[in-house]
Amino acid sequence: MKKPSSKIREEIAKLQDQLRQAETREAERIGRIALKAGLGEIEIEETALLAAFEELAGRFREGSDGKHDRRGASGRKSAAAAIAPGVAQGEAGES
Repeated sequence: MKKPSSKIREEIAKLQDQLRQAETREAERIGRIALKAGLGEIEIEETALLAAFEELAGRFREGSDGKHDRRGASGRKSAAAAIAPGVAQGEAGES
C-alpha cells in the first residue's frame, strides 16, 4: 500500500529534525576538542581555518578499507586522532 504524501512529509520532517540534532552534537563535540587544542585563542580567518580542517579531515579519509591508522610516526596516538572526518562540515554552517 502506498503512503499518502502527508505521511511522507511527516517522516521527512522527523528525519530533518534528527539530522539537525546529530549535526548539533557533532559540532559541539568538535568545538570542545578545538577549544581544548587552543584554537579558540588563535586569531585566524574562518576560510583559513576551514581549509586547515578540510586538510586534516582528508588525512583521516585516506585509506581504501575505511579504517585509518590514527597513530603518529612514534606509534602513539596523536592528539589530532580524536578529530573525526567531517570537521569542516560542522564548522561551515556557523558563520
